Amino acid sequence: MNLDFQYQYQNASTINVAGRDKSFILAHCSEIEQDNKVPCFFYGNIINSFVASKCLSTLGKTVRSHFAISPDQRINMRDPIVSVGNEQLHFEAFSSCNSVYARIDVQPEGIDGEFIQSGCTNVDFSDATIRAFNTVARTEKLMVGVGSKELKVITERIEATEKKVSLPDRWIKGLGNVQVYLSRMELAFKLNKIEALQLFKAIPKTAVKTEYFLFKSGNSYAFSAVTKPNSLKIGGIHRLNLMENLLLLVDSVSFYKHEDQQSTAVVLDFKDIQMLFLLSDGVYRGFSGESKNIENLIVQLPDEWLFSINNYFKTNEVFQPTLVSIEHDIQLGTMETLQASLSSMGLLGYDLLSNNYFYRKLPFNLSRLKRFNPRQQNAIKLFDEDGVVVLQNDKNGIKAEVKGSTGVSHIVAGKGNELQCTCTWFTNNKTNRGLCKHIMAVKMKLNQ
Repeated sequence: MNLDFQYQYQNASTINVAGRDKSFILAHCSEIEQDNKVPCFFYGNIINSFVASKCLSTLGKTVRSHFAISPDQRINMRDPIVSVGNEQLHFEAFSSCNSVYARIDVQPEGIDGEFIQSGCTNVDFSDATIRAFNTVARTEKLMVGVGSKELKVITERIEATEKKVSLPDRWIKGLGNVQVYLSRMELAFKLNKIEALQLFKAIPKTAVKTEYFLFKSGNSYAFSAVTKPNSLKIGGIHRLNLMENLLLLVDSVSFYKHEDQQSTAVVLDFKDIQMLFLLSDGVYRGFSGESKNIENLIVQLPDEWLFSINNYFKTNEVFQPTLVSIEHDIQLGTMETLQASLSSMGLLGYDLLSNNYFYRKLPFNLSRLKRFNPRQQNAIKLFDEDGVVVLQNDKNGIKAEVKGSTGVSHIVAGKGNELQCTCTWFTNNKTNRGLCKHIMAVKMKLNQ
């Protein structure tokens, strides 16, 4: 059962125009109840106002995009979430089909404002708000408030409304998988503005089912329907059209490759603002179903350990888990499990440019950890009910028999971490979307 967090904005987002200045007060609502009592998380000026407004408009466009479902299907549009902390602003959202993740990172040098409290909250992106972002001129000043800041001149101009929305479980699950993909990426190509404009002209405007490959030929870049040496695979290439209105403003466009090419990242750099897009392998493959953390959840750790590391990350806001494990004498394997547990609850994000993690102030909810990883829970059940019989475990490899859910047993075999299973899940997905429950149960048995 997919349970969403339901809430209501007490007021609508508002826009105040005063001469050449615009103030956007983004109504907020947080899953953490006490944070709803904070009138404002951030209030200030985003220095590069024109670029910021175009990026925010594109983020709204991304939320309303659907690449894997037909336009006539009913879609509940979702509002972006904002992470405020460490003198940075992160605006994040998924497309309606969950196959595209987009994030705007406003760097400290691009902000002149007041960080009142760290937090992670949904903000109301109404159609009127998005239209207003598109009207910001190059010479205008852009003030943004995450929360009301008690600006009565604004709230008196627009009638207060309540809008019922939800933060979907699939978004939180997607956030956990996205940071795993990003943390394992490396730069493939970096294009300047002219190169990017020329390349994007070749992107089809209509939906494309086949894969395309980005490669460099001489001093230019091109797409091909056939793989080339050192090329970058991009599925659902038409999704890149989300960025077309930003290309004239960029300093550079960087493409990042995942180690197994199961996703592609594109970073648009505007110096003090970056906008990142992460595309899944195909339009019918949403990030919420990837289970990229699941292998690191095989080892069960005490709840108090999870509470402790959560408090540490929440306090530091930006960190590198490997360095934390070295500084505090925590085994790397244990840190990977701790990190995976928090990621599965949507608490951690990853900055591709700084190679650091950042903390999202969402509820520390252990029930989500179980609900979002049903394969892990099924593997634990197989292990607890003695559903795994190890037939071989020596230098020649591992072989085990595991009970199936329909009464049919499956065979897990292989060497080291290269295990294979005879179940349908493994046949269809291999290990691209996490381990099957049978391989997980065998690993639990071997760890015992």
